[in-house]
Amino acid sequence: MSKPIVAIVGRPNVGKSTLFNRLVGERLAITHEVPGTTRDRLYAEAEWGGVDFIVVDTGGLDLVSTNDLVAQVRAQAQVAIAEADVILFLVDVMDGVTAGDEEVAQVLRRTAKPVLLVVNKADNLALREAAVEFYALGLGEPHPISALHGTGTGDLLDQVMGAFPVEEEEEELEAVKIAIVGRPNVGKSSLLNRILGQERSIVHETPGTTRDAIDTEMEWEGQPVVLIDTAGIRKRGRIKRGVEKYSVLRAVRAIDRADVVLLLIDAMEGASAQDAHIAGYILEEAKSVVVVVNKWDLVEKACTEPSRSNAGTMQAFEQNVRTTLRFLDYVPVLFVSALTGQRVEQVLPTALRVQEERLVRIPTSELNRILQEAVARHAPPSKAGKRLKFYYATQAAVDPPTFVFFVNDPRLVHFSYERYLENRLREHYGFLGTPLRLSFRKR
Repeated sequence: MSKPIVAIVGRPNVGKSTLFNRLVGERLAITHEVPGTTRDRLYAEAEWGGVDFIVVDTGGLDLVSTNDLVAQVRAQAQVAIAEADVILFLVDVMDGVTAGDEEVAQVLRRTAKPVLLVVNKADNLALREAAVEFYALGLGEPHPISALHGTGTGDLLDQVMGAFPVEEEEEELEAVKIAIVGRPNVGKSSLLNRILGQERSIVHETPGTTRDAIDTEMEWEGQPVVLIDTAGIRKRGRIKRGVEKYSVLRAVRAIDRADVVLLLIDAMEGASAQDAHIAGYILEEAKSVVVVVNKWDLVEKACTEPSRSNAGTMQAFEQNVRTTLRFLDYVPVLFVSALTGQRVEQVLPTALRVQEERLVRIPTSELNRILQEAVARHAPPSKAGKRLKFYYATQAAVDPPTFVFFVNDPRLVHFSYERYLENRLREHYGFLGTPLRLSFRKR
């Protein structure tokens, strides 16, 4: 079951980013930043009352044009409606009801999704009472809060929890779930169709042809597989280019449900910051991943002597991918063409091999032997004259592989030494395409 999405919308300067920071930074638990990941402040994973969800800050949009404010706020509301489960419509009690608020409200009134009208900057009793003015927007009861001071945000979140859709329990298939994600127009639906050998999804050159995730059940050499296809956001009306950042939200939903993620990259454009953005979320969710470079046939055609230069081109491109996605140095990189079928037959076998690696369990005795060898080869760090000591280790879980190391003081574990231990584990067992979780506890 994917995590519900809560989007904060509203005109500029009403406090969207302040509310976003309040929700994910203080009152809620947020997954920690992983060194090396490329992230912006578009969204964050959060938890309230035992429920995990994703908060989206529409203030993170790069709206290129500034000459039509009404079109911009309408675009934000339309994107939020398309992707969110619950919408927080933020207004400013100090400004009262404005024309910009009316424009957003007009769009939101037409949606069947839950909309909570949130009146910000209500820092005292008089301002909280003034919030009743916003009944005029026709979106129900106003919820006065102060995002800056946190007043009323707990009650607001209780309302959000009650507004989440109730999903029926689905019977889980004993199948490997493989999500196909990537920026708009990198060939996600084309790859799915090539794998299936039939037109299961609509393929079109316009980014965003596929509006929703599409699940396809199949078998691969006797192994049940569910392919989850997603696509970029559809351009509608006057939505600006910056809104395409929201294609990541559909990827987020697919990643949540997947065992293995196929991250598609356009061979003609190379790995981008948005690819790294999506990869950062894959890493946070500890999902296994295969990087698939699509449209490789176009690169080959661009080479004057393909037979001589293609290998070098491929090596250089892979280096670019690994530099941009430097926190995913353990993942396989495939070069394919969904259009011609070139090397597409390698995609599913690689994904299924990665899934097998995800379920590997190292016997405790073997794990401690690897640990002893690692410590002997490279002594643990010390701090203020106190040296880190390892007592023993155990594998606590698979899916993903999770290892617990018992030490004298977890505070002495430097990130670089944690990476060193991870590399030693991969040296012995591979764990191709699969993230490892390492935990350090005091004995």
